[in-house]
Amino acid sequence: MKKRLLGRTGLEVPILSFGASSLGAEFRSVTMDEVFQSVRAALDCGLNFIDTSPFYGRGMSEVLLGMALKDVPRDSYTLCTKLGRYDLGHFDFSARRVAESVDVSLHRLRTDHLDVVLCHDIEFVPMQQIVDETLPALQKIRDSGKARFIGFSGYPQKIFRFICEQAQVDCVLNYNQYTLQNTRFADETVPWLKERGIGVMNAGPFSARLLTNAPLPAWLKEPESVKAAARSAAALCASRGSDIAKLALQFSIFNPDIATTVAGSANPSNIRQWARWAEEPIDQDLLREVLALFVPVKNLGHKEGLLENN
Repeated sequence: MKKRLLGRTGLEVPILSFGASSLGAEFRSVTMDEVFQSVRAALDCGLNFIDTSPFYGRGMSEVLLGMALKDVPRDSYTLCTKLGRYDLGHFDFSARRVAESVDVSLHRLRTDHLDVVLCHDIEFVPMQQIVDETLPALQKIRDSGKARFIGFSGYPQKIFRFICEQAQVDCVLNYNQYTLQNTRFADETVPWLKERGIGVMNAGPFSARLLTNAPLPAWLKEPESVKAAARSAAALCASRGSDIAKLALQFSIFNPDIATTVAGSANPSNIRQWARWAEEPIDQDLLREVLALFVPVKNLGHKEGLLENN
């Protein structure tokens, strides 16, 4: 798996990383065999940057990931978890919870240090708290050696300048906004982050199944016009003997300014297929046709979190 540097951290991360949200049964029930086989497939295929959170499965993802990694040499993978979001509507970015959350994550993941810790979905709270309280507390965690690098994640583009103009972070994570349909992250934010040496991570190359052949979930927030364009694009790919998911994955990992793209699954076959796709050249003709279909709905998305944070 090809690697890129994550900003100025010195970390070399694979261009495609393993998202462990599915291990927490976020989307369907999973078996222990699926958990262990998925983690093994990810490591075997070079997806050795692993992203999780106490929010995923309300702790289950971290617990099961810790079990799956129990006998794996710690220096063979890079571990990223988060803090601050613990349920759909439960957020706590207080300094006290920062310290507690990191210690709980270390226990669940069976490790003495975390490589990256991110404040999770900060757009759901007044962001000045992240600057004034959360990140200073997290910097103390970093100074203690329990975490090597710190940052934050979220959806709206506004959050990145707001935080990074006031605080020092090592890396950030955006999701669903560097895809075939929505490239706002790269258009508006990535060059600005790169100038400042901040590591750039992307998640959701399939945009919550929008860019796959799977049935669209009822909770998908994108406008109907976006969904219709995605169905047309999927049909076009199928008519060319391809899969829109393949094109979507290859497109997202192609950008050299994005260190890594996180994709998650509790199906080891999916993970192996993604690794194969990552090694194959992108079909430029098909890409041009698909991008043309998305022109009328390019960069249309939704609002997330507090209105003032969008």
